[in-house]
Amino acid sequence: MNPLEQLEPLIAPPAISWWPPAPGWWLLALLLPALLWAAIRLFNRLRRNATKPVTETPLDPLRQAALNELEQLRKPYDGVDAGPWLQQLNAILKRLCRERYPQSHSHTLSSRAWLAFLDSRCPAAGLTRWMILVEGAYRPRCSLDDKAIAGLHQAVSIWIRKHV
Repeated sequence: MNPLEQLEPLIAPPAISWWPPAPGWWLLALLLPALLWAAIRLFNRLRRNATKPVTETPLDPLRQAALNELEQLRKPYDGVDAGPWLQQLNAILKRLCRERYPQSHSHTLSSRAWLAFLDSRCPAAGLTRWMILVEGAYRPRCSLDDKAIAGLHQAVSIWIRKHV
């Protein structure tokens, strides 16, 4: 006698229907619309914030006066001697530093130490690249090209606006 013949026939498993779903699926069915709603709100908020123009905060009177003075300076275009313009830029920066940082005695600094101090207060301006700012006033005939004048003017303007 074969031992396999003594075994009872296999019983087919009961059919599992898709309804009702397991308890975890109910939670997912409630959570999915909530997540979709939150994602749409976040997307709309990000899109709305991206289209808003960035408004600058108003500057304090000291900075505004320095910017006004900077804008009134005559730039040395067309080969005009740039020494006086560079001296005026330094005077604006030193006056501002004397008012803002009286304990540091920064207005007594010169050359690389002066530029390093300026860069320590606002690295975004990158004034250490402009050694001409401190050397140009002492050159007998210092002239700058239009690109250098615009770059230096912009760097000083950035420093005045954003120094800490």
